[in-house]
Amino acid sequence: MDRSKKWLIGAGLLGSALFLHNQHLNKIARKTDRVTAQAVDELNTVHRGLNAECHFIDVGEVILHTLVAGPVEGPLAVLLHGFPEHWVSWRKQIPALAQAGYRVVAPDQRGYNRSSKPWGIRPYRLDALTQDVANLIEKLGRETAVIIGHDWGGGVAWQFAADFPHMTDKLIILNAPHPKAMGRELRRGWEQRLRSWYMLFFQLPLLPELAFTINPRQTARRAFQQMSAQPDAFSDEEVEMMAVAMSQPRAMTSMINWYRAIRYQPSQKASHIPAATLLIWGEQDFALSKALTENLEKWVPNLQRHLIPYSSHWVQNEAPEEVNNAMLAFLQ
Repeated sequence: MDRSKKWLIGAGLLGSALFLHNQHLNKIARKTDRVTAQAVDELNTVHRGLNAECHFIDVGEVILHTLVAGPVEGPLAVLLHGFPEHWVSWRKQIPALAQAGYRVVAPDQRGYNRSSKPWGIRPYRLDALTQDVANLIEKLGRETAVIIGHDWGGGVAWQFAADFPHMTDKLIILNAPHPKAMGRELRRGWEQRLRSWYMLFFQLPLLPELAFTINPRQTARRAFQQMSAQPDAFSDEEVEMMAVAMSQPRAMTSMINWYRAIRYQPSQKASHIPAATLLIWGEQDFALSKALTENLEKWVPNLQRHLIPYSSHWVQNEAPEEVNNAMLAFLQ
């Protein structure tokens, strides 16, 4: 068999495998309406008067699938999830904030779950992500909000508080490093470099998203249940919701493009945060060193820390009561 025929056969087999892979993902993704409705119904059943609803909100470049809950006239609290999550990662904070009087808004950020997924890498640069938050606040008819972010959502929250200080009432960060501290620790030595190995892996084309979506349910189970410091932090139903979100068309590529877009630096890095800030940190974080919580005052002068030694990266799911109490005490 000559080389051209072998190449054609190989290309055909690869194309067939990718087609079957996409069919498998689409089958999982079709559950999205049902699992979303179940999650929202469960929140409203357990927490009477929560009035949680999901809406698609046009914020300019993209449309964000967003859960809203709590009193309509209450002060706004915007919750920004991380990778590879979506709004449901805040299911244990939404009721507590709403019961404290806040109008809670938890969007699927661009590229995630049911929100818009622009093509390419540049649409996922940090400046675009912070602009989404500003546009969301304005679309809701508000001028300011409490900004709460975890993981990559925390990265957006840090930058938002620097770029839009006039729109930031208070800032709460959960296991997300200040960008200046991250740079410092990467330069200092190998501890954070080794913890951040996956960021280099994510720069490869196609391979990372294929690795994550060969079996989305196993990926979600491994990420949220097996890597959690508290074995009961995520139920099987919640893991299924994460897997369904990962399986949405183009979702995994869009989510990983957040990492690939690191090459496009924001117009001005988040060097100074004037807002009152609470940093909540699970000390057993597998991806982020505790050293990232230290010596931040020159960038964040009005900073409080709340360290949780028995929690890892998924701090709001592993220690929800302590996280909620710390947030509400800070906000009040």
